Amino acid sequence: MRDAPIVFMAAFIAGAMNAIAGGGTLVSFPALLWLGRHPILANATNTVALLPGSLAGAFGFRYELKRIRHWLLILFWPSLVGGFLGSYVLLHTPERTFRGIIPYLLLFATILLMIGPQLQRWLPRSTTSISVRRWAALVFFQLLVGFYGGYFGAGIGILMLAALELMGLTDIHQMNGLKNVLAFTINGIAALYFIQSGAVLWGDVLWMAIGALAGGYASVAIARRVDRIWVRRTVVAIGFLVAFRSFFH
Repeated sequence: MRDAPIVFMAAFIAGAMNAIAGGGTLVSFPALLWLGRHPILANATNTVALLPGSLAGAFGFRYELKRIRHWLLILFWPSLVGGFLGSYVLLHTPERTFRGIIPYLLLFATILLMIGPQLQRWLPRSTTSISVRRWAALVFFQLLVGFYGGYFGAGIGILMLAALELMGLTDIHQMNGLKNVLAFTINGIAALYFIQSGAVLWGDVLWMAIGALAGGYASVAIARRVDRIWVRRTVVAIGFLVAFRSFFH
């Protein structure tokens, strides 16, 4: 495949970004658009290709989840339902409409990545037991996150970490473990629907999956040499550049 090197490199960078600071979709998805892929198929392909990285992240925090299993049992279902609904709506969105909202989706994801750390510090934590009303609000919020994740997906980890912080969780490893499993649930059900619907470009998926896994593995060495904050700022700069450029193309 003539575009294989570009697809591989974009996924490699995305995999490394996701492992270090998040925001990999801001590179891999625009790369597919730049290569001339159909935007909805590119979005579906990107979701399927980056799924192995989500699985690896979820597996890595399996021990931390034992203490908060009830959180997972409660938030799993809205993640599953929301992810399916988002993927369904995506494949039933006219191409012209989706092309029109791509710049706003990219801009929203970039802003999320930029303010993510501040957002978690601004939100007040729950210091008392969680009421039924707060649980209901969290479940509804997770349903919306799942919908957004199934439809586009960039930045869902930041949204979930902010919500968990608001609900009173303080162990970052438990929060990351829960976030990774729920993200895999959202992306997994969306990927299954995309595959079943024939909306996946398999030639791109193969090279992207290999590239994303390689990037995630290489990120261990990269993270030791590069400041995480610098990586986040670089991703945000790329995101703004891609978002604003897409407004005019």
